[in-house]
Amino acid sequence: MARLAEKEIISKVKSLRKSKGVTLEQLAKRTGLTKGYLSQIEGSSKTPPFSTLDKIAYALGVDITYFFVNNETEQEDANIVVVRPEERKRVDPGGLRRGYGYESLAYKKKGKNMEPYLITTLDSHPTGAFKHDGEEFIHILEGSMEFNHGGKKYILKKGDSVYFDSGIEHSTTKVLGDGHVKMLSVIYNYRR
Repeated sequence: MARLAEKEIISKVKSLRKSKGVTLEQLAKRTGLTKGYLSQIEGSSKTPPFSTLDKIAYALGVDITYFFVNNETEQEDANIVVVRPEERKRVDPGGLRRGYGYESLAYKKKGKNMEPYLITTLDSHPTGAFKHDGEEFIHILEGSMEFNHGGKKYILKKGDSVYFDSGIEHSTTKVLGDGHVKMLSVIYNYRR
């Protein structure tokens, strides 16, 4: 499994913005993020959360996979993409120190509307709340957790699935049991 360096992702954010002639102020207006936060991202060695990268990608007119792919020629066929386990791109925004890490399962496919990920969550760190355009599907592969969506809490166990509006704040509030949860998450962004 390939591990993508966080500094490479940050470098791609900054170089793409500059190559498109977009100022931090313009990007802030397009994303709804502050100019200061965007500047902080570009100066950091840690990647921001997925939802933030997704906003930046959309504002700059690229698929979010642009940031995870080392070479634009990695995609062989626009109609189908096969990603082998050893080819997966592991992305740890801040590393598991932030309480979660994820693997991009279809990073080679350009122009897609769905983003499938394998996500690992640790109980010792809260993941924080997320809110992003689209819908999301989660299927619990291992472990159990307390999931919050719009202020309501749900207990999700191995084998459970949840499909929800991801424009409503959501988070893993607590990992239950043995200390970790592995889940398949598919994010559908209808704004593309």
